[in-house]
Amino acid sequence: MEYVSTRGGAGAVDFEGALFSGYAPDGGLFMPQRIPSLDWDTLRRWSRLPYRELVKELCSLFITAELVPPSTLNDLIDRAFSRFRHKDVVHLSRLKDGLNVLELWHGVTYAFKDLSLSCTGQFLQYFLEKKKQHVTILVGTSGDTGSSAIESVRGQKNMDIFVVLPKGFCTEIQELQMTTVIEDNVHVFAAHGNSDEIDEPIKELFADVDFARKYNLMSLNSVNWSRIMVQIAHHFYAYFQCAPSLDTTPLPMVEIVVPTGGGGNITAGCIAQKMGLPIQLVAVVNSNDIIHRTVQHGDFSLSESVKATLASAMDIQEPYNMERILWLLLGSDSRLTKMLMERFSVSKSLKLPEDLHRKLSETLRSCSASDEDIVRAMQRCWEENRYLLCPHSAVAAHYHYSQPNRARLHQMFSCFSFLFSVPRCCLAPASAAKFQDALLRAGLVPQLPPEITALRAMETRSTPLERGQDWAQALREQIEAMARRW
Repeated sequence: MEYVSTRGGAGAVDFEGALFSGYAPDGGLFMPQRIPSLDWDTLRRWSRLPYRELVKELCSLFITAELVPPSTLNDLIDRAFSRFRHKDVVHLSRLKDGLNVLELWHGVTYAFKDLSLSCTGQFLQYFLEKKKQHVTILVGTSGDTGSSAIESVRGQKNMDIFVVLPKGFCTEIQELQMTTVIEDNVHVFAAHGNSDEIDEPIKELFADVDFARKYNLMSLNSVNWSRIMVQIAHHFYAYFQCAPSLDTTPLPMVEIVVPTGGGGNITAGCIAQKMGLPIQLVAVVNSNDIIHRTVQHGDFSLSESVKATLASAMDIQEPYNMERILWLLLGSDSRLTKMLMERFSVSKSLKLPEDLHRKLSETLRSCSASDEDIVRAMQRCWEENRYLLCPHSAVAAHYHYSQPNRARLHQMFSCFSFLFSVPRCCLAPASAAKFQDALLRAGLVPQLPPEITALRAMETRSTPLERGQDWAQALREQIEAMARRW
């Protein structure tokens, strides 16, 4: 299994090469040269597996046994999930009105990113120990990535992590989960800007090839293939939990609703589709709706500014993983992918070619939710189920509640019941406990676990990045200073 850049200007690498890269040297993103195709027997066998075993099966398709022996790979994944609070790692809650919520947030930081980053941290440690090397991890976060990345590598002597958070755009809990980690290898920066603005200095440092090579710079954002790879398991597990039976031909369809910001989780779903999983994907976004506009109208262009919403981790205008999706839909045509992405990079506006837009709209459905929609979904879910949704999960629930009532339609049009029998699963990326302000706005009472409550009494540490300051230079100087201590 080799990995190639979506833009075609970099040589093929193995999993280790993709893992230790952020963007490919040509500015593209690494993708498998070949997407494995699964047959019916494999899907049926996988349907009986618990989540962690499913992750092992999937990872073994993308990581060769020569690179990581199967027994070692299994041990790394077991170690990654050892700190999760739920015995099944993830859990499906079946609620009223056909609302199925796949809870992906039972890790240390109460966010779905713990799933992929705990595995990625183990993979990194495995290769670094073998080679006696040190890496510098540089991460921009809109809320949850930073804390999950920190937890995956904290205290490790062969990794230093630099996390840039958008001051005032994260919740208090999200920020405290980063700034309360006092470890020699953890460096947190609070930038006075939004998520897209903090991405710019990070891109600048990765684009400086000599600097990136000298300090072994790498990313744990979802530009990193390892993150996408593990997240493919969400879609398989959701399908197996919700599909009525795998004994029919063709296999039944399941609709998976994916709250979407940077596009990593929806990219994983597109790959799962490509592997043969019969799912209909729905990308749901907040008022920062570039993906929705792209799916509906082929309009991949920025709005005037990022809007601050209750679903703050999705307050993103430039979903970089769309490049991977377009590459898939273009049949791995790196030349055309490069042309389209370079055009977008210059103008921040791109009208998809008609054929590409048609393929995208056949692959994805989409929906956007306002803050008012989010609040109503949170309130309804509580009233009907006594179940608290985080605002990101509520974006998915909003889509569910906005669809026709399937039970009622089934009664009214029983002879056409097959039209209304497709199960739906909403991915829940975070615990409601991290979003107290959103709960209070919905008139709901936060339920805080003791680990969250304790954060407010802990020491904090971060370095401010002020407006007008050269953020790239500030980060460069801090990384250089850190390296002098090695």
